[in-house]
Amino acid sequence: MRAMTTAAPPVRPVTLDEIYAARERIRGVITRTPLIKLRHGTPAPEIWLKLDNLQPINAFKIRGAANAVAMLTPDERAKGVWTISAGNAGQGVAFAAGAYGIPCTVVTIETAPETKIQRMRDLGARIVKVPFDVAWRAMDERAVEGVEGTFIHPFDDHNFIAGNASLGLEILEDLPSVRTVIAAIGGGGLVSGIGSSIRQLAPHVKILGAEPETAAPGARSFEKGSPQVFEEFQPSFVDGAGGKSVFPRMWERMQGLVDGSIVVTLDETKRAMRMVAEKVRVIAEGAGALSVAAALSGKAEGPIVAVISGGNIDLKKFAELIGAA
Repeated sequence: MRAMTTAAPPVRPVTLDEIYAARERIRGVITRTPLIKLRHGTPAPEIWLKLDNLQPINAFKIRGAANAVAMLTPDERAKGVWTISAGNAGQGVAFAAGAYGIPCTVVTIETAPETKIQRMRDLGARIVKVPFDVAWRAMDERAVEGVEGTFIHPFDDHNFIAGNASLGLEILEDLPSVRTVIAAIGGGGLVSGIGSSIRQLAPHVKILGAEPETAAPGARSFEKGSPQVFEEFQPSFVDGAGGKSVFPRMWERMQGLVDGSIVVTLDETKRAMRMVAEKVRVIAEGAGALSVAAALSGKAEGPIVAVISGGNIDLKKFAELIGAA
C-alpha cells in the first residue's frame, strides 16, 4: 500500500517582510557567518567566501529549517516532524525540532555518508533509509510509506526558503559592492532563497548556481528554458548538490531570481576544496566547494561571493580528496 500523498501549496514569491521576519525568528538559533576574502593568487576575479559551513550543523540548511519549524502550529508540532535528506537538511530539521522538543524522523538515501547519518542520529533523529529513487519521488509526493507526522520539505517549502533568504541579507550588508553571488544547486532552495532577498534589494547582482558535471539538471534547464531531467546522473563525493532533475515547482521559484548555473568538473571541485583548506583553513564538503570552483572558472564577474553551503564530510574522505587534488 502506498502512503497518502500530500498536496503542495501553490508557489508564490517570498516577500521582503517575510524574509526580515524570518531573520528575527531564527536569530537565536543560527550563526551570522563571516564573509572572508579568498586570496586565490590566480587571474580569476575578486572572490569572497560566505562561510555558512560554520553554522551549528555546519551547513546553511539550519536557516530554512529553523524558520520552517518555528512557524508550525501546535497541532503540527504535536504530530512530530519528518523530512527527506542526504544529511544537511536532516540535521537542520532535527536541530530545530530538538529545540522545541518535537520528535523528528529523517528519510535518507541508503548511500548517504555514515558521518552525516550519525550526526542526524546524534541530534535525536530517527533514520529511515530508502533507495535514491524512492527518496527523490517522495520529494514530489511528500509521502513515504510507514512515516507519519508533519512533513517539512528540504527545499520546496516557502518558510524554508524565507529562512535561507537571510543569507542574502547578510551578503549585501557585508559586501555592498558584490556583482555576482554563486551557490550550489541541489533542490534549488538555497539559490531561490538568496535570489529572493537580493533580487528585491539589489536587482543588478547576478545570482548563479553551481553544479557538478555528473549531476547538472539546473544548467540544462536554463539552457532549454524548462525543467529538465539529467539522464547521465552519476553519484559522486558531491552528495549535497546536483540531482537527477529540477522539480517543476522549484523551476517556477527560480524564474526571475536565478540567472543560470555554472557546471564544474569533479577535479575542479576537489581543487577548490583544497584551496579553501589551504587559504582559509576551513573545510568545505563537495557541494560547499562547487561555488568556489565556479568562481575560479572565470565565467562570472567580480566581486563574487561564493557561498560555502556546507562542511559535512568524513575527515578521512576529505583528506583523500584534497590529497588527490
